[in-house]
Amino acid sequence: MSTITIPELSLVVLIGPSGAGKSTFARRHFRPTEILSSDVCRGLVADDENDQAATGPAFEVLHFIAAKRLEGRRLVVVDATNVQPAARQPLLALAREYHVLPVAIVLDLPEALCHERNRDRPDRTFGPHVVRRQAQELRRSLRHLRREGFRYVYTLSSPEEIAAAEIERQPLWTNRAADHGPFDIVGDVHGCFDELTELLDTLGYQPCEADGVATRRHPAGRKAVFLGDLIDRGPATPAVLRLVMGMVAAGDALCLPGNHDVKLVRKLKGRDVRLTYGLAETVAQLEAEPAEFRDEVCRFLDGLVSHYLLDGGKLVVAHAGLTEELQGRASGRVRDFALYGETTGETDEFGLPVRVNWAAGYRGRALVVYGHTPVPEPAWLNETVNIDTGCAFGGSLTALRYPERELVSVPARRVYAEPVRPLRPEPAAAAASARPPDLLDLEDVSGKRILTTRLQGSVTIQAENAAAALEVMSRFAVDPRWLIYLPPTMSPSETSRRPELLEHPEEAFAYYRQQGVERVIVEEKHMGSRAVLIACRDEAAARRFVPEGEALGACYTRTGRRFFQDAALEAAFFRRVRAALTAAGFWERFATGWVALDCELLPWSLKARELIERQYAPVGAAAEAGMAAALAALGDAAGRGLGVQPLLERFQARAEAARRYGEVYRRYEWPVSGLADLRLAPFHILATEGAAHIDRDHRWHMETLAEFCRADDGLLLATPWRDVELADDASRAAAVAWWEKLTGRGGEGMVVKPLAFAPKGEHGLIQPAIKCRGREYLRIIYGLEYTLPDQLERLRARRLGHKRSLALREFALGIEALERFTRGEPLYRVHECVFGVLALESEPVDPRL
Repeated sequence: MSTITIPELSLVVLIGPSGAGKSTFARRHFRPTEILSSDVCRGLVADDENDQAATGPAFEVLHFIAAKRLEGRRLVVVDATNVQPAARQPLLALAREYHVLPVAIVLDLPEALCHERNRDRPDRTFGPHVVRRQAQELRRSLRHLRREGFRYVYTLSSPEEIAAAEIERQPLWTNRAADHGPFDIVGDVHGCFDELTELLDTLGYQPCEADGVATRRHPAGRKAVFLGDLIDRGPATPAVLRLVMGMVAAGDALCLPGNHDVKLVRKLKGRDVRLTYGLAETVAQLEAEPAEFRDEVCRFLDGLVSHYLLDGGKLVVAHAGLTEELQGRASGRVRDFALYGETTGETDEFGLPVRVNWAAGYRGRALVVYGHTPVPEPAWLNETVNIDTGCAFGGSLTALRYPERELVSVPARRVYAEPVRPLRPEPAAAAASARPPDLLDLEDVSGKRILTTRLQGSVTIQAENAAAALEVMSRFAVDPRWLIYLPPTMSPSETSRRPELLEHPEEAFAYYRQQGVERVIVEEKHMGSRAVLIACRDEAAARRFVPEGEALGACYTRTGRRFFQDAALEAAFFRRVRAALTAAGFWERFATGWVALDCELLPWSLKARELIERQYAPVGAAAEAGMAAALAALGDAAGRGLGVQPLLERFQARAEAARRYGEVYRRYEWPVSGLADLRLAPFHILATEGAAHIDRDHRWHMETLAEFCRADDGLLLATPWRDVELADDASRAAAVAWWEKLTGRGGEGMVVKPLAFAPKGEHGLIQPAIKCRGREYLRIIYGLEYTLPDQLERLRARRLGHKRSLALREFALGIEALERFTRGEPLYRVHECVFGVLALESEPVDPRL
């Protein structure tokens, strides 16, 4: 048996005369969808697979389909004779265009055997001269196939060889998607050994030996990834190489080549290279080492792969970065881009190439981590980050912890080399070359977008939803510099089968138990409006958000609209909130000058007075008046002896429902004449300077906020809550009794949350919260008579799948926005996530849910 090894992503070209068995070979070894047959394409365009007059259009179709498959990273097998160079050239051009490796599998069988097979096929009406010509053209081509551009060539010369052949698909060297890390990605080291060891110490890597080789190993199994340019400029290139080579050999690290490393390889192989940009010092340092070490260095650096796809394709690492269309592919163009990036062909005032800012247009799903071009601080742009912070130039050596996206840096001990271009450019030059971090661009949020989140992976925003969000954001939203978070929608519990109930806590408890959650908390659901509150201690702290002289905070709705239209009321409100935070020692406890809180602002009429006055109140008044008139008429009829008792009882039930409806909506009519009429009930400490507090459980949030609320219990309301052990029947029963008490007195209900803030189950993120509303409250959602048996049964068919999907996606985007903001990423990086939450809100879903 002979094994034919082909790359998993490649263009396989079958070559051989008619009758050589190419179609049979293809069907045996490849999926039907992978095979593109010239005969089938003739049939598609001419209804006759043997119509040679249709050959031109047939190959146009074949090449088009091949291009689309290659674009989509799918294997292509071309089943045609392909014996002429002119037939192969368009296929090789496709392989170059889509950066895949071309493979030739040649079936070179004797002409007599091909003639015999064709005679047995009634659809083959051509004479022996056709096969003879094809065989001659094949033999003229055989020795030139590699020169034409085929990376792999396999020749099978007998039926026995063909029958014994097996195809083995080999992952590309760049494909390490199955390696999920976690990783510590290290920027350009450039011979700075002391800084490298300090950084590894900081990251937790401990010195050890593996098979006699010195390495550094993380006790938690993390893996280092070196982005290349290990050499030049710094004082200890051999020590850096020994450490990195040892870590790679021991499986504790991965390493990529940098342009400096590739240049050293050429020098070590005896090529004529210019000893510039620190290479002369590297060569001098290596000359002091044994020749065996230099040979080992040459083999190591020469064997490094251009880039890696990691963690299921969610992470790409490359020395100079990589655009989406080049990721996970193999070609000279891919390697060049990964090593050098892209340039305009011009040089700047320092004589250095002017680089194309490829990251500005990057819209890929994967996070791309790269270096190559030194920057004063790690530079986030779209879903990319440059972590070459110029250690050899006196900057720092930086690592990115993944998936945490935490940056860790150690300062350079000294300046080892003076940069040709200043590491910190003049302010005017920096302003001209860099996008201001708070500059928002329409292109950042328009059209279809794919956003990457830590919690939920990729979230897709459709173009039509983005357009709807843009309308709301541009016309109604607060200053976008305050918009660092929007809260997610919340799913209700599974539908209950209990009499006269659509929702009940036991269904929420059952959901979480099924997801493996052992403990939840239940919080009273206030009859107010969801609010995001950002409060700053003073003007200096507010500079984190807006220029001097502007507001010291913001309070906005879950769609980004400001709550207060009365400026004096808003100012008084914020003075009270800041005073309470100060009195509670909040600023000192969290070492912060600002805080973002997730809250309920009461009453609801502050935001929705028009809805209450135009919808709920008229409906309630009309229902009560109508029921009163109907009952009076029916009572009179009953008094005259008419048989209206069943109808009277039904209208009495309707009148009771109308009365309850009125009681519920009137609880929202709380008038607001001043600050004394407002209550603020915070339930999440979303973020403070440098920290998004999703690593703390809900018990911590509730207890910490209760302390804060005690500082001003006239304005601040500590949300009542309970702890529930799901495996304990008594604990669950107590929570249900509490819910019944809340809803029995007209309350909205409660929210059930896992103890963990961002809970994960067997299949990933689970619902962060489930609302469970009371029977009477649901009358204003579903109508006065929704509890009648026929209506209730119809409503029990409600579907929650889309609502729950929205809740997860919006939650992930909201947390992503907070984490980006607290990491110091530019506003447009934060805003695209906030905007994504608002866009998802326009997806069609039953608003009653």
